[in-house]
Amino acid sequence: MYLSLARKYRPKTFADVAVQSHVSATLKGAIARGRVAHGYLLCGPRGVGKTTLARVLAMALNCEARGTRDAGLGEASVEKVLPGLSPDMPLSEGEPCGECASCTRIWSGSASLDVVEIDAASNRGVDDARELRERAMYAPSTDSHYKVYIVDEAHMLTREAWNALLKILEEPPPRVVFVFATTEPQKIAQTAAPVLSRLQRFDFKRIGPADVRDRLSTVLGHEGVTADADALAMLSRAADGSMRDALSLTDQVLAVGEGRITAARVREALGLVAEDEFVGVLALIAERRAADVFPLVARLSEAGVDLGQFLTGLGDILRAQLDIALGGEAPEVSDTAREALRAGRDRLAAGDLLRMLAGLAETEVRFRRSGQQQLLLETLLIRFALMEHTVELESVLRALGDGAPAAESSGGGGRRPRPEPPAPRTNAQAGPGTARDAGVPAPETSTVSPRPASRVAPPASRVPHLASLTERWDDVIAALREARPFLATALERAIPSAVNARGEVLLALHAPDEIAEQAIINAVDEIARAIGRFYDGVTRVRLLRPSAAKAEPPGASRRYTAEEVRADRIASLRKRDPTLSAAIDALELELLE
Repeated sequence: MYLSLARKYRPKTFADVAVQSHVSATLKGAIARGRVAHGYLLCGPRGVGKTTLARVLAMALNCEARGTRDAGLGEASVEKVLPGLSPDMPLSEGEPCGECASCTRIWSGSASLDVVEIDAASNRGVDDARELRERAMYAPSTDSHYKVYIVDEAHMLTREAWNALLKILEEPPPRVVFVFATTEPQKIAQTAAPVLSRLQRFDFKRIGPADVRDRLSTVLGHEGVTADADALAMLSRAADGSMRDALSLTDQVLAVGEGRITAARVREALGLVAEDEFVGVLALIAERRAADVFPLVARLSEAGVDLGQFLTGLGDILRAQLDIALGGEAPEVSDTAREALRAGRDRLAAGDLLRMLAGLAETEVRFRRSGQQQLLLETLLIRFALMEHTVELESVLRALGDGAPAAESSGGGGRRPRPEPPAPRTNAQAGPGTARDAGVPAPETSTVSPRPASRVAPPASRVPHLASLTERWDDVIAALREARPFLATALERAIPSAVNARGEVLLALHAPDEIAEQAIINAVDEIARAIGRFYDGVTRVRLLRPSAAKAEPPGASRRYTAEEVRADRIASLRKRDPTLSAAIDALELELLE
């Protein structure tokens, strides 16, 4: 009978378990020192060794050769239990022999009186938990053995099942050990938090590509099969941190044909996309060939490529290109792809690559459940190809002040400089459809620099935009506070509500307040002069009375307009970053979303 590689090469000792040395060393030491706990919780991604270590623990606790030697019965007794066993084998160190009848049964998953494996996905109810609790009350088959219960997918147990096990986990019978394995410990924390304090928890690491490659190379060496380095790298990436998946994929590749494992054979068996295809996509994006996206995706679809895998591979190659753009080595890709990425490192800036990775992550959330995956992929690639290059905001402001063209953002030398932004329109340049037609003169061409909070900035435009006035409302109040502190306090309870083309500013109170209302009405001319220190086009200030606004009764929710929400967000952004505030004024930026 053929055994899969994952079963055939399942580790038999703690030392053989890859990467998880922080767990295996602790468990081995606990056995060697007689400090075995009654309950363990093994957490981590799939295929990283949780069930394997649970079995090795059970093997070590019930190993016949180890028990014989620890009992001090001598070499003859050890030889009788396991013929051919070396008397010098360090079994007392906590390792199982892996060869005795008990170890063999446990390792292969066969029936054992003292070791029971339970799949919680199909035995998750309270009745199953009660049955487990009753079975745990029986003693082990011999005085030197332990009863070990391995519960896989433990997060699938119901709250009632955990409650049924709570007492026996707190006060278990002697020589009984529970081992729970799960990929989602947070669900146990939500369902049965008291259980966590009764178990020793071990968190398993994902297995890196280098460790997966080393293990695959060892396994294939035992199988008498040679493999190219690129082929092993592809298998390790496809395994995504799971050693079991890596061995299963290798089984799949071996079933395709005989002889040496090559990269082409791996692609054929797993349906993977060649790395040079992804390098070509990067070139398409860098050269802004958006029209070539549709033929590319159509060709992939006709070839039967899994578009989800293609999206994952695209993310890997973008990450590798970003790594190289930042001066890294991108060790996770093949040597051929790495050389191609180094050759094209100047085509895309690091900022552009970062934006692409963010866009890809947003798309991936919808991609998995979408019925139009091909369309989503096409639109994503077109967005990348048509995406404007990033620029540093400080470089733009410096260029506006010096009259020099702005340089592109850092991330690689030798790129084309970004064209200088067009100068803002003046009133004489305004054409149809501009702010002039709407009754609002266009902003002046002068650049607004960040100003110290203690100074009053010069007038920014003839008539202020509502968003700009809202952002500077605190400055208006500060300008009045020294001479008219009571009026400034009243204005703190009001907010600009509208600005018309005649330069008339309409104020509205946050809530009905007769004292603040009267103070503002009596000083509207003074308020207009204070606003005029920032905007020279203000002609008049009026207060919107609560009655005119049909104010809601106290406690009722207020419905804000889209313009008010946008103005509030712009004001918040301006206060957070003076450089961004200056850029909003200088470049006439608008908040889209």
